[in-house]
Formats: sequence, C-alpha cells, structure tokens
Amino acid sequence: LIIAERLSNQRLENQKPLNICIQINIDGQNSKDGCQPNEVLELVHQISQLPNIRLRGLMVIPAPENYAAFIDAKALFDEVKSQHAQPQDWDTLSMGMSADLEAAIAAGSTMVRVGTALFGARDYSNIP
Repeated sequence: LIIAERLSNQRLENQKPLNICIQINIDGQNSKDGCQPNEVLELVHQISQLPNIRLRGLMVIPAPENYAAFIDAKALFDEVKSQHAQPQDWDTLSMGMSADLEAAIAAGSTMVRVGTALFGARDYSNIP
C-alpha cells in the first residue's frame, strides 16, 4: 500500500492515472516478493481509493512447473473482479513466462513475459 500511495502522490495533475498490477506471492516462495493471497481483497479496496492509480489486475510468478498456481491465481483474479468497484478496469492477469506460457494462457493469463524466448537466457556468470 505504501508504494501505491507514493506512486499516486507523485503523479502530476496533468498526468493520467498510472496503470498498475498487484504482485502476489501465489505459492509462498521465500525468494519472491508480493502480498499474500489472503491480503488481496483488502489491498485492492485500499488502492482503489487512490486518486491517481488505475488498478488493472494481478501479477504472479509461481515456482517452475507449479501449474496449479496458475489456477489459484485465476480464481483469485475472478473473485476480486466480482467484488471490484470498477470491474471493467480489472482486466489484467499477468502470469507465465517463456517456459510455461502455454499453461498460463490455458489457465487464463492475459499477459505473459517472454524475454527468454526472444533474447535467450540471461548470463549471470559475470555478476559478482
């Protein structure tokens, strides 16, 4: 909520509302950021009150081959949409990357990240 408040407060009067998604730690990984699934409804309610934010949906990055997390994320997305003050704005479910995009799309993803498929795997060998 603090980040969303800062983003809202930093928008200039002549700027359109900022489109954002909430990152969810859908499968409780210690290495991932994001709020917990049980916090989403309240967070959506609070962020929806901010004047310069247009809340569009959810973003999840589950553990590799955890395809059940895609189903869980879609169910959460649908639950929030059914209770959202502006359901027409709730249109983005970002999940799936190059290795699992088919499963993510089958589960209902509207946005996938395909950097590895386009540019190849990242080279971390030179990072100290």
